[in-house]
Amino acid sequence: MPAPRKYPDEFRERAVRMVFEVREQTGQSPGTIARVAQQLGVHREALRSWVRQAEIDAGQRPGTSTQDAQRTSS
Repeated sequence: MPAPRKYPDEFRERAVRMVFEVREQTGQSPGTIARVAQQLGVHREALRSWVRQAEIDAGQRPGTSTQDAQRTSS
């Protein structure tokens, strides 16, 4: 059984959206995750992994999507 999640899914989704919005507004990627993580009180590596997974799920980055991972674990 996996460990319980520390942050609710809604919070994770909002944090990822914030990163994408800041990147779009500023046109910059470096430092965005660290800034948003600090604002939200989340460890930047946790936020970085959420953003990476969101990019995979959106087809912007290679990797195993959340849907594929759920299918193989069921």
